[in-house]
Amino acid sequence: MSHAIILPVLLPMFFGALLLVGHGWSREIKRGISLLGCLALLPVCIHLLLLAGAGQLQVYALGNWAAPFGIMLLLDRFNAVMLLLTALLATFALLYACRGEDEQGPNFHALFQFQLLGINGAFLTADLFNLFVFFEILLISSYALLLHGNRASQVKAGVHYVVLNLLGSSFFLIGVSLLYGLTGTLNMPDLAARVASADVADAPLLKAAAYLLLIVFGLKGAVLPLYFWLPRAYAAAPASVAALFAIMTKVGFYAIVRVFTLIFGEQAGPLANLGHELLWWLALPTIALGVIGALGARQLQVLLAYLVVVSVGMLMAGFAIGTAAALSAALYYLVHSTLISAALFLLAGLVVAQRDSAGGDLQQERVLRQPLLLGCLFFFGAISVAGLPPFSGFIGKMLLLRAAELGWQAWSLWPVVLIGGLLTLIALSRAGTTLFWLGQQTSPSTAAPADRVSLLAALGLLLASPLLLIGAAPILAYLEAAAVQLLDLQPYLSIIAGGAA
Repeated sequence: MSHAIILPVLLPMFFGALLLVGHGWSREIKRGISLLGCLALLPVCIHLLLLAGAGQLQVYALGNWAAPFGIMLLLDRFNAVMLLLTALLATFALLYACRGEDEQGPNFHALFQFQLLGINGAFLTADLFNLFVFFEILLISSYALLLHGNRASQVKAGVHYVVLNLLGSSFFLIGVSLLYGLTGTLNMPDLAARVASADVADAPLLKAAAYLLLIVFGLKGAVLPLYFWLPRAYAAAPASVAALFAIMTKVGFYAIVRVFTLIFGEQAGPLANLGHELLWWLALPTIALGVIGALGARQLQVLLAYLVVVSVGMLMAGFAIGTAAALSAALYYLVHSTLISAALFLLAGLVVAQRDSAGGDLQQERVLRQPLLLGCLFFFGAISVAGLPPFSGFIGKMLLLRAAELGWQAWSLWPVVLIGGLLTLIALSRAGTTLFWLGQQTSPSTAAPADRVSLLAALGLLLASPLLLIGAAPILAYLEAAAVQLLDLQPYLSIIAGGAA
């Protein structure tokens, strides 16, 4: 049992608590502590990625209480990838925030660390109740981070975000209570075994609990029709917070994959593969309506938020297909879309800062101070997120399209993805010409040039696309192994029987 497994939870907890205790410390000290916390996560997450790469499930029993009675953390290839992705994203987002955005309100850095605590805990936990606990930690932190700056648009978006997530939390508790009442456990591997052997008379209630959880995770993941909170919330958030939020919808996707592969997967008897068909038919319109939202967006940040919705639809389609090839394609696309979407949110913050009162409005108002530099970075991010060759978005989309089975799956997925990609390119082209080209006929900006460190943070995330392309072979090999491991349920079930160390 490696104690490194609990470090992604303990490190942000420690640094967040330290930042709260040092509330009166200077901003430079707080920035240094917060950056140290994020940088400390990187080697830990790399170690966990290598540890999980050996193929053995790693279990951490808190207090050395044996499963299913104690709290258990579980490490496999899937959540090892998610942990490293979160650490990378957080480091660049925090670096950007330290150049001024953290000055807009108190306790930014403590909240940022507690957000990481909730995200990492949600990825590592093997217990449904503790998944609920970590969800609440990340949500409470996200409420405050969303309102950082206290603008009217943030308050309005924040109210909708809070109300919907409180409703989702209520459904989560009801679903968890139903499962516990029927099975007597909330440990996920133990739940999987008990659902598989459950009495036929309990199947309707188990199905009801499963669909309640699907609603909750669909709300967190922004699946149709539960995504309407996302565009305004992400658009209203500060750029660094919106960049960190790029991983938030992936937490919902992670929970769906974990629960509906392990507990309601192949071995679940009459409840086997529950929700797959429903998610398929929700994924396609999620892509379509996300693209339509991007086309109709009148603000740059809203356009980028709708692209997050499009990525959610792509991920859900990959999961719903249900094969290892489709799941590995979805995981590759997840890594790509998270990093590039975050980069574009950071870049949008730089663009808005140079447009004076025009902000992110897609109107011909002001000439940017650095149109060539910012325009080139936007062009690079746009063709990557739209899925054009030769960048990583193209590989992710092609892998997903190839994974669709010939027949109705291919006939329904291919047109939505390809036409959606074309319309996404049109939406991004319209935004680019408005911001960086047509705006040259208007009055010049009086703003200062973009901060070099902020530019470095955005560029660092943008470089993920060519790096994912260059390292596609080993990355895909790891992700394919992660998908195969997820679909091989016997090692997970053997944890309760003492089969995993």
